[in-house]
Amino acid sequence: MVALSMADGYARLTNTPQCVIVHVDVGTQGLGAAVHNASCGRAPVLIFAGLSPYTIEGEYRGSRTEYIHWIQDVPDQKQIVSQYCRYTGEIKRGRNVKQLVNRALSFAKSEPRGPVYLLGAREAMEEDIEPYKLEQEHWKPIELGGLSSKQVQSIAEMLVEAEEPLLITGYSGRNHAAVGALVELANAVKGLRVLDTGGSDMCFPANHPAWLGLRYGVEESIKTADVILCLDVDVPWIPTQCKPKASAMIIHIDVDPLKQQMPVFYIPALARYKADAETAITQITAYITSKLSAKIESKVFAERWTALQEKHNARLELIKSQAKPGDDGTFACSYLMSELRKALPQDTIWAVEAVTNTAFVADQIQATLPGSWINCGGGGLGWSGGGALGIKLASDVQAGGKGKGWNAPRKSLLLVHPDGAGSKATNEDLNISFAPTPDYPGIAKAASGGKCWTGVAGTVEELAKLLPEARKAVEDGVCAVLEAQLEGPEGKFGGGRAVTVG
Repeated sequence: MVALSMADGYARLTNTPQCVIVHVDVGTQGLGAAVHNASCGRAPVLIFAGLSPYTIEGEYRGSRTEYIHWIQDVPDQKQIVSQYCRYTGEIKRGRNVKQLVNRALSFAKSEPRGPVYLLGAREAMEEDIEPYKLEQEHWKPIELGGLSSKQVQSIAEMLVEAEEPLLITGYSGRNHAAVGALVELANAVKGLRVLDTGGSDMCFPANHPAWLGLRYGVEESIKTADVILCLDVDVPWIPTQCKPKASAMIIHIDVDPLKQQMPVFYIPALARYKADAETAITQITAYITSKLSAKIESKVFAERWTALQEKHNARLELIKSQAKPGDDGTFACSYLMSELRKALPQDTIWAVEAVTNTAFVADQIQATLPGSWINCGGGGLGWSGGGALGIKLASDVQAGGKGKGWNAPRKSLLLVHPDGAGSKATNEDLNISFAPTPDYPGIAKAASGGKCWTGVAGTVEELAKLLPEARKAVEDGVCAVLEAQLEGPEGKFGGGRAVTVG
């Protein structure tokens, strides 16, 4: 899982496919939840696995020679991961191996991107072939286009005519240029708000007045918006918790508007377009600024801009007020992340796996640089360690910031049975308590052969002392693991209803 998470992190930052090699069926199973994460997160990765030799008596070079070759021979090895992959295939002979690898990579790199799986038996790998080469320019990925002129005009006019326009995105920021395109649109349509309901990439900068932050499908603006543009988003809202009003006009632009990997998905959109986010948004903005300039330069839009700035400032003040330590000197997630943001460079890349604390983390980090926030693409816990290593390999700057929690089972229970027996149960009763917590720094120290910098901070005073030390260690080229004990050493979680529901 660590290897695939590393490839995932590297690919997510660079959009360049990475390769992971595993051992037959058992190695494939060892990928575990990382395959789910790569699939949901649309990470272009190539997985290559061996296959037990298919001959027994030496018919070909590479025939079976070991006991395990019988034990690891399964009926259909690729079915272990096929439902998560964009393509699966077998290398049956050596003479077209390059074509098969390039075909697999064509799927991995074409939208909707994701993992691909190739496998081959030892007989094929042992085959002698004459050297040959392919023209790689013939194996480029499929490129998505933009919108038709009629579609551009329709969407542009809807946004400008709207009283409360809202754009909901989830992973458009994977293309770093799409962030700037969204900023230009928000600058043109003053009053447009941008909500992130995916959290997998930095899609819109927090220092822009239109920023509504990250919320998992629950936000008041969803209920009041009269025009909603959904852009590269998997879960724009959770209907049982929050949904648009019946009269809202909804448009969906996505690299995968049908959500081909999801058996059940639909939103009440008037139109759906499979298009590149950057291209489509640039088209819409160009139409608005050239054809509707008189409208957007009116007094109404100036007033909306002023109101938007005031609300943005109020939101930032509210977020700031949440980052306060407890009277007993302990601290919670918001304070921890606020101090981390202050301690680390502006261009820090955040590898995030904060689960139910993700919205709190995003509020305090307030990412502004494209590619500076990369969250686990799916729900398979354990991504952040390998993901951070992959991101670090792909970048020239330090990658920092991750967190994990296990409060999700309680949240799921309370959403369905808010007054049930489980609502009165302790974490120990529900078997989700981490207390007493293991010695995480000790584990890291042992795994690094004693070279890793480690520390434990359970109070504000300890955090203030150790954060600079951890940063210096990283700057000196040493891995740092700082255990931050939220609300004390027992690993408590709580603090009322979370700002994120999904």
